[in-house]
Amino acid sequence: MSSLRYVRWQDGDMWLGYLENYPDYMTQGESLLELEENLRDIYADLRSGAIPSVRSIAELQVQ
Repeated sequence: MSSLRYVRWQDGDMWLGYLENYPDYMTQGESLLELEENLRDIYADLRSGAIPSVRSIAELQVQ
């Protein structure tokens, strides 16, 4: 099992969030548990190719 970092915040009664490496793909949930389930679903869609032209964050080493 691996883990992914995500950003979350509460807005009223809803929790919103996105995977740290995929900030363009936000989701929400009525609880933290639902938010995490929705984030897992998005990750599965991103990895399977169900979402075309996925943009992600990467790190570049420079001197």
